[in-house]
Amino acid sequence: MGVTREEIVPGTVHLVDTGHDVHGKHLGGDKDIVLVPQPSSDPEDPLNWSPRRKGMAIGMVYCYTLGVAISTAVQYSVLTPISDDTGLTIAELNLGTGLMFLFLGWANLIWQPLALTFGRRGVYVISSFLCIWPVLWSAYSKSAGEWYAHRIILGIFAAPIESLPEVSVPDLFFAHNRGAYMGIYAFLLFGGNFFAPILAGWIDVGGGWRWTMYFGALVQAVTTIIIYFWMEETMYFRATVEGEEDAVQMTPDSGSAQGVVQPSKDVEKGGEKVVDTSVASSPVSERGQVHTAPKSLWKKLALFVSMPGRPSNKAMLTMMWRPLPLMWHFPSVSWAGFVYGTCLCWYNVLNATTSSILSAAPYNFSSGLVGTAYTSPLIAAALGALWSGWSTDRLALWLARRNHGIREPEHRLWALLLSGVLSAAGLILWGVGSANDAHWSGTIIGLGMLAFSVICGGSITLSYAVDCFKEISGEAMTSVIIIRNTLGFAVSYAINPWIDAMGIQNCFITVAMVALVCTFTFLPMVFIGKRLRKHSAPKYWEYIATCAVPGGH
Repeated sequence: MGVTREEIVPGTVHLVDTGHDVHGKHLGGDKDIVLVPQPSSDPEDPLNWSPRRKGMAIGMVYCYTLGVAISTAVQYSVLTPISDDTGLTIAELNLGTGLMFLFLGWANLIWQPLALTFGRRGVYVISSFLCIWPVLWSAYSKSAGEWYAHRIILGIFAAPIESLPEVSVPDLFFAHNRGAYMGIYAFLLFGGNFFAPILAGWIDVGGGWRWTMYFGALVQAVTTIIIYFWMEETMYFRATVEGEEDAVQMTPDSGSAQGVVQPSKDVEKGGEKVVDTSVASSPVSERGQVHTAPKSLWKKLALFVSMPGRPSNKAMLTMMWRPLPLMWHFPSVSWAGFVYGTCLCWYNVLNATTSSILSAAPYNFSSGLVGTAYTSPLIAAALGALWSGWSTDRLALWLARRNHGIREPEHRLWALLLSGVLSAAGLILWGVGSANDAHWSGTIIGLGMLAFSVICGGSITLSYAVDCFKEISGEAMTSVIIIRNTLGFAVSYAINPWIDAMGIQNCFITVAMVALVCTFTFLPMVFIGKRLRKHSAPKYWEYIATCAVPGGH
């Protein structure tokens, strides 16, 4: 009997060929690694692109991420100068940041369906262009209402940074190396937020805080020009579903030619050596696949594309509300959003308190030195990206080999053990240390430890959510980001009253314990995650069935 969809657990894939019994394309050099998803024979399939073309494509995604990250974060190290000049309180400025994060999440209900229907490129370019103007407006803020207004508008315009790169990564890369590229994305997302205050602090020293806003707008304008001319569309509708294809391949009586195996042959796919051990006439290789013609330069510059198999306009409107019930039907996605959201909370705590703590006695840092303090989180973010990206990919492969070649998404969650401990330690070192006038070097090391945990938590949970339900990753990412940013808004709103009520020492001890418990929820997920995914399988296949093409996301 063949394997039915109902018997397939979403996210469970045969990633390592331990017994040479998995037909299909393998990675050359590491011939036991099965390529998931299986690339088509279409040269325009992004999985088949050359390393240079893939590098340029993901590089432009990273360029957008860095540009938006910088322009939305230039204010963090100059909150005290802004407050002194405008009369706005630190609490009001932090509330504006919280409102920005709230809309950075919820606006994806509009942006993400557009990107999943008409293409990623147009959304990236338009979003980048629109972000220039509220950043520029920030320099002319005179009231709390005005500050809230441009922060909300900036959140709406910049929202694709939160959920679209997570779709672009699986557009271009296979399951065995997605984590590395997701780690780089997480580093640039948060690292850009750490890098911007370093520059902004010294710009404020030389020209005043308004010039930090002009600088952010200039960075955003340059980013827009770069991605307009060099970003390529990566949307591709493939005819197979991840997880289903290898289940069919391993079932002789599912329609493939039983026992008829073509001689192994080495072919070049995307500059990587790929070993093809496909079963002859495999039904999953090119089921209804239409090859796309190479694009001219002018077609590559088009903002949006219309290709066969894309969701209809009606389906696009449906995708605008489906991420909301998705939170209920897919507990694994909701858990990823929860843990990622708590990481954003601690990140907002860091940014909400850095300027006010380091600018006051006993530190008395200038805005330039407050900005320089962000060097510690920046370095830690790079280490966090390495740990949560490349290292978790290696860990997942090692555990898959021990698991008879089967990769479970929960394998990568073990890396959260380190980030959970460092998150609590960093919060205590930063908060309790500053409350007791500890030397500035110790508190800044605490900032770095906290940044490491933020990057790890974000990158690992994003990769986990994509691994679990790859074919609906676009909508799943919207759900994750809505949960994440709603939590982030709540903490941005509450952190200053919380500190005022409890005192900085008791507040940060409490926050540290909350952070530890939240991150360590990965332990039960390691053991019950697969059962939760199996429980969600009927709804998963229902969601896929309502797409124009299986695997169309």
